[in-house]
Amino acid sequence: MTDLSRTYVDECLRGNLGLAGAVARAELPPAFEEAWRAHLLPRPWFVRAAETAAFARDLEGLFGLLVSLPLRLFDGDLDRYAAEVGIEPALAALLRRGGSGVPTKFGRADAYHDGTSYKLLEFNLGSEVGGVDMAVFNQGLLRVPEFADFARVHGLGHVDIAARTAAVLRDRAKPVLSGDREPVVGLIEGRGGIAPYGRLMRATVEAMAEQGLDVRTGEIDRVRTGPDGKLTLDGTPLDLVLRNFAASQLLEDPEGPDVAEPFFRAHEAGRTVLFTSLESGLYSNKSALALLTDPRWSGSFDADERALVERVLPWSRTLHASGPAELVDLCRERRGRLILKPSAGYGGLDTYVGWESTAADWDKALRIAVERGGYVAQERVVPRPEPVYDPETGSVDDWIAALGIFLTDEGYAGTHARANRADGGAIVGMSSNPDTRMVGVFSHP
Repeated sequence: MTDLSRTYVDECLRGNLGLAGAVARAELPPAFEEAWRAHLLPRPWFVRAAETAAFARDLEGLFGLLVSLPLRLFDGDLDRYAAEVGIEPALAALLRRGGSGVPTKFGRADAYHDGTSYKLLEFNLGSEVGGVDMAVFNQGLLRVPEFADFARVHGLGHVDIAARTAAVLRDRAKPVLSGDREPVVGLIEGRGGIAPYGRLMRATVEAMAEQGLDVRTGEIDRVRTGPDGKLTLDGTPLDLVLRNFAASQLLEDPEGPDVAEPFFRAHEAGRTVLFTSLESGLYSNKSALALLTDPRWSGSFDADERALVERVLPWSRTLHASGPAELVDLCRERRGRLILKPSAGYGGLDTYVGWESTAADWDKALRIAVERGGYVAQERVVPRPEPVYDPETGSVDDWIAALGIFLTDEGYAGTHARANRADGGAIVGMSSNPDTRMVGVFSHP
């Protein structure tokens, strides 16, 4: 727990009602209100600025290691690499379509702080990761006088995720722009994607509008190719497509790969930029992280690289039918210390938690993981609990947070968090735990 968390809660307990109710009183933009108001924690989360910056630098180094894996371990053979991390051939072929071989450094690393240091849980790469809209929470909170006073006294700051993202989009769109006009951006989902994700997309549009960017939303089959080769959405030419669809969505749609083909062609022709290419998915697979901690490959990394991996990554191994039987036995013995995650999953879905399972249930989970393939066993990271004051009840409870740390080609790009009650289960994610709350993050000296 940071001392500042205790200070914040103690001020609330001493009767500073303005501070205690700051989140509830914060004026937030309408789309953000619709998407997140009911899911906000009653206070922000605090991190140490220097420690978070150092971890972000480690993440940049880790990104470099991830994208080097095909060449470093498989002589540049992407098919062998994809097979090793459990990516099916059809998906691997799609992920490579339109790629440059050098994926864009854009994504969100999810991490716990265990009370000593940050530990990486997964590295979500690509423009579909979401979360850039959370920056408006911090801005709204700073307009509440009592919180603004607290922030001033304690030297709070934050890196604006939306501003950093907008800067990257402007930079990437430059090659297709004439003059100094602003780019028109299409935030494009897969077919049928706006129904479940529309409110989140509207919040992103709103956050980008505050940065001066014109962002339009639509589904992939509403995009057309104009006579000049530029993509259009409802007749409006698009300079850049901010991809909100994943390769797996395209494969699940019988017409998905064909519908996506114009996006690749427009990008290759230099008419409309596709941000980001699908190749990010080759490296955000959790089995890629497992390669970094697997002793079979340790000789491919120098001492500094091994130290980096040991510093930020918990023990991880990929399970599949052709793997060694002793690995399954080891996972069975370590039930109380392991979690099983789908390599390409998200939100904690289809995840098995060893320390919350009986021996019989864990055996069944291991069998499923081996038979299906594409599962990673990861060492448990116990997150540091922090106190949260509830202004409605006056009670104080311990919560834990998964920090989402954003990176771009320019480096660290801000942090937000998801939080659960400390006794609310192991998985901190909106998709699998409806009690999860979203949290704005401020840094302090």
